[in-house]
Amino acid sequence: MTQRQFLETANARLEYQFVQSEASTGPTLVLLHEGLGSLELWKDFPVQLAEVCNAPVLIYSRQGYGRSSPVPLPRSLDYLGMDGPDELARVLDGLGLEQVVLVGHSDGASIALAYAARQDPRVRGVVVLAPHVDVEPASVEGVRRTVRAYTRGDLRERLHAYHGDNLDGAFRGWSETWLNPAFAAWSLYRELPCIQVPLLAIQGYEDEFATPAQLETIARNVAGPCRTVMLEHCRHFPQNQARPRVLALIAEFLATLPG
Repeated sequence: MTQRQFLETANARLEYQFVQSEASTGPTLVLLHEGLGSLELWKDFPVQLAEVCNAPVLIYSRQGYGRSSPVPLPRSLDYLGMDGPDELARVLDGLGLEQVVLVGHSDGASIALAYAARQDPRVRGVVVLAPHVDVEPASVEGVRRTVRAYTRGDLRERLHAYHGDNLDGAFRGWSETWLNPAFAAWSLYRELPCIQVPLLAIQGYEDEFATPAQLETIARNVAGPCRTVMLEHCRHFPQNQARPRVLALIAEFLATLPG
């Protein structure tokens, strides 16, 4: 594992880190974190992913998260479809990555799907964990519960260790966007038919932020090969709550990608 480094882009200074095993080959797996995530909040998942898949892994904190630059508020209501993918393009360019597989969780999964729709030839495939392609009542209620935990419980203290001075901006940028009534119209319906690369979509049956309709919509609308997997006894964090199965599924998926 390399030490944490910083990439200077036209818009922000982003923290990033590469993880790889001695046998790492093939495309780089680019991890895109969730709406309250960061480089550090992936914890030991990137190390295990690199070992199981024998692939290099890139993790980075998007602007406004972790130790990356702050983000101006309010966020754009299309930050998942435009801002996040635009930033990802700057990361791929800045680090000179030539072949990648995007692995996104929750908000990061939405960004991965939106970026795949741009048909960048560097993207060989996409893995999405608990993705959002539209705004469901379950999503809004899940955000409301999280806001209550942040204001009344210990969630703020726990997240501060990962975001530092970015914490309130990260939390407000996420929660205020999802709870904005105008955000209810957001979706990736136009982007999904443009996704031609192989796709693996994973979700827990007990996901407290979404229903299985998310995976059904993806499978019905993407143009490329798509495998969807619903996991028993799993909520919104498959990479933590069903890690052995998720690692195996991703390794199987990578083995199927065209050479």
